[in-house]
Formats: sequence, C-alpha cells, structure tokens
Amino acid sequence: MLMLDPFRQLNRLAEQVLGTVAHPAAMPMDAWREGDEYVIALDLPGVEIDSIDLGVDKNVLTVRAERKDPAGKDTELVASERPRGVFSRQLILGDAMETENIKAGYDAGVLTLRIPVAAQAAPRKIEIETKGGQQPQINAA
Repeated sequence: MLMLDPFRQLNRLAEQVLGTVAHPAAMPMDAWREGDEYVIALDLPGVEIDSIDLGVDKNVLTVRAERKDPAGKDTELVASERPRGVFSRQLILGDAMETENIKAGYDAGVLTLRIPVAAQAAPRKIEIETKGGQQPQINAA
C-alpha cells in the first residue's frame, strides 16, 4: 500500500525558508544599542576568520562566511549534525547609522560589529521663541 505524507510539501517549504541542521538559512544574531552605537553579534562557531566577508552597499550590510567540511575525501562520517557550508545574512541599516565607521571583531566564534549612530540622529534641544522674548528650551528626545 502506498501512503502519501500530506505534510511533505509543507516540510520542504519550511526547510527552504528556515533551513535544516546541516544547512541553516541564516546565522543566529543578537543586536542592541550601547550609548552612541549599535552592536550586532553573530554566531559563527568553527568558522575561520579568512572565510568571513563583510560588505556595505548603501544601507545594506552583508555578512558571508563559510565553514568547511572537516572530513577528508577518504573519510567516512559517522555523524553529521554540525552545520557547514556557506552562511549569508543581510541587514538593512537605517539612515541614522554611520556605515563608513563600522568596526568588526571576531572572538570565540562570535563576530561582533559596532556601528556608530550618526551625529544628526542624536537627541538635541530645540528652542521655542515667544513674543515676550523668553526662549524656553524643550527636549526634543
């Protein structure tokens, strides 16, 4: 008797969008703001620094990395659960970020990017003129 799996197409679509254990769709990331800069941390365990490629085109930051297969041609894999291959992720950066001053560091399998906030995006005070000549200040933040 032939049985068809009604969820097979759904599973294929989920694997294409979300990836699989052996071939993830994207690298895990955390992002936060520290004072006048944004910090982005991307997990890339087992990736050699030479295989990491960073680029910015207008406001799109692209991170590309490759984890090579450790097994040789004459090696028989007993288990293969660690993701390998090419990983890529694109982040759209806001206009309030100084993309020309991005700093990158790689330590213990974590790629850390620091992106300064542009000076024109910093909070500032705006003066309000009144007819009486007094000019109280109001915080624009």
